[in-house]
Amino acid sequence: MELVLVTPLLVLVFLVVVAFGLLADARLVVADAAHQAARAASLARTEKEARAQAERAAGAALREAGASCTRPSVRLATGGLRPGATVTARVSCTADLGDLTGSGLPGHVPLADTAFSVVDTYRSAP
Repeated sequence: MELVLVTPLLVLVFLVVVAFGLLADARLVVADAAHQAARAASLARTEKEARAQAERAAGAALREAGASCTRPSVRLATGGLRPGATVTARVSCTADLGDLTGSGLPGHVPLADTAFSVVDTYRSAP
């Protein structure tokens, strides 16, 4: 008799654990996209090229990982792309909880992360 009462609670706890795991995975995907955007921007020769490369790299990383992000955005600080400067990329998006967990939960969760990459010290200045 007690097992009949506890089983639904155990299933609910299991589903919550799975949902939190999927949320953690989505955060890791956004962190990876930020890292790839920063690295791509640090390899560019001009500001315009850096922004384009960062957006392309972040978009590709999110697509390849199958992220459920809507309206991804990339904010970039390049430090003038001087040799030894640090490029900062912040990738943010909004994930639909229903798509993220596959359970139809209502609501959205913002996902964002920042990554840094150093411009090669030995390259020539742009």
